[in-house]
Amino acid sequence: MNDDVSKRRLGRGLAALIGEMDQPIPVDAARPDVSADRMVPIEFVSRNPRNPRRSFDDGELHELASSIRQHGIVQPVVVRTLRNNQFEIIAGERRWRAAQLAGLIEIPVIVRDVDDRTALEIAIVENVQRSDLNPLEEALGYEQLMAEYGYTQNDLGEIIGKSRSHVANSLRLLKLPEPVRDLLAAGSLSAGHARALVPTSDPTALARAIVSKGMSVRDAERLAQNDIKAQSEPKALSHQKDQKDSDTLALERTLSDALGLDVTINHKASGGQIRISYKSLEQLEEICRLLERR
Repeated sequence: MNDDVSKRRLGRGLAALIGEMDQPIPVDAARPDVSADRMVPIEFVSRNPRNPRRSFDDGELHELASSIRQHGIVQPVVVRTLRNNQFEIIAGERRWRAAQLAGLIEIPVIVRDVDDRTALEIAIVENVQRSDLNPLEEALGYEQLMAEYGYTQNDLGEIIGKSRSHVANSLRLLKLPEPVRDLLAAGSLSAGHARALVPTSDPTALARAIVSKGMSVRDAERLAQNDIKAQSEPKALSHQKDQKDSDTLALERTLSDALGLDVTINHKASGGQIRISYKSLEQLEEICRLLERR
């Protein structure tokens, strides 16, 4: 099976594997061999350092720990075997952390023999489907799969059940400076707020203004459009008719979000131009595919 075909089929396979986490292990079940569901000492299980999820809410962890004390772990943790009877988490790190807080000695696991790539894929798919990743973690996970394993935006869209434009817009967040990323990771900014800031002249200053004033996404978009409009004015004196109106700027943003690429519209009385900027052959091929569908 070639690599492209295996990637296209991967989403369904991962979905089936992740679905197994919803099957509880009976309390009185006999312990089967390593390839099946089993109970393992919690100290034999470690987190996957490549897991894209980095932040865990302390309050939610303590709530889950309280539930685990009463009902146990209903959804097993998916792991893979390491050396010396040690296990690494593929999916379910939050349950593992809560189980430690709850004082559990053993936890139920599903053991799967997978490589590094598949382990990362499962971690990303599970977290995205459960909305556990913040927007920045999601974007970094996509970037990791693309950089290390040659995935295209279309591949990722098929695996996680999202559109290519969703993946592209997610990756655009990585263009933001570190202070804005920190606000995004902390939840002070939403993905909608952050996307509006990507093409602006000073995303950090605008992000701080958005947070301090408690702006809605729509207000943030207006703020960003005003900044973009100011950028479009030439430094030398120019006529008002040469400046872009708010409708043109809004259309640029709509097209940019739809394509996941930077779009510039230069409109004049006699006609105009639409410029779509791309950075890779993959993005150019995607533009061509979209045009061929028309």
